[in-house]
Amino acid sequence: MQVYPSRFGQIEVDPDTIIQFPLGIPGFEDCKNYKLLHEEKPDPKVLWLQSLDDATVLFTLVETERLGLNYALTLSDEECQQIDLTAANDAKLFLILSRPEGQAISANTNAPLVINLQSRKGLQKLDVKADIVFRNA
Repeated sequence: MQVYPSRFGQIEVDPDTIIQFPLGIPGFEDCKNYKLLHEEKPDPKVLWLQSLDDATVLFTLVETERLGLNYALTLSDEECQQIDLTAANDAKLFLILSRPEGQAISANTNAPLVINLQSRKGLQKLDVKADIVFRNA
């Protein structure tokens, strides 16, 4: 276990749970190591991606399915190699949420995070279009 500072205070991190973004996230290229955090309850709706390289960097995430979004992503061979992705089922898509001061919460639907759950490596795929699926609650 290693201890890191975070916006949530000190967090203990098992090195086997660290998610790496080999090229960083656009705008945060120096932050390559992250820990995915969530509330201690079944099926959390919101997650946080805490940088382990810079305690001030924290992203609020939501799984794309929670917002009724379907993506048909095509990753290049280079992108697949970057995150060691060999099977599409190993990839999970997340959206970064933001809340500009005085505005509603919004999701960046054009740039999902793709995380390989097996290799624990990720990337942000830019300029993506999603199909919106409406469903009754």
